[in-house]
Amino acid sequence: MSRIYLLSRISTNPNICFGKPCIKGHRIWVSLVLDFLASGMTIAEVLEDYPQLESADILACIAYGTGKLDYER
Repeated sequence: MSRIYLLSRISTNPNICFGKPCIKGHRIWVSLVLDFLASGMTIAEVLEDYPQLESADILACIAYGTGKLDYER
């Protein structure tokens, strides 16, 4: 999957979730997913807790987070 495709799965809207980046079509913050992964959850465990998501959504959160780090350097 390309980075552009993955990032297209993330949306930011000032009227939704206080403008925080979310998985498109959901009110699930990118930062929440990244916190889950950082705490040791696997992608499979996140998907089990949020069955409405797809693995590409989790990968999109990771791609978004790494993009932010690249930008801040």
